[in-house]
Amino acid sequence: MVRVFVNGTNVDKALRILKKKVAKEGILSVLKKKRYYDKPSIAIRKKVAKAERRRRRRIKRMRKYIIS
Repeated sequence: MVRVFVNGTNVDKALRILKKKVAKEGILSVLKKKRYYDKPSIAIRKKVAKAERRRRRRIKRMRKYIIS
């Protein structure tokens, strides 16, 4: 649970600190993911597509270091 204490009347500073803590913990990304229900088959497709993008990125980075 994210908590921010307000000292005096400095609400703006507390709000900035709260936003940083929420972003660091990834709360917004979890909320966006759980906003709609995904059928299990769709979730698997998304997972496979994400893995494929990671694999392609890794291969692209490795090609820089391979001498032809």
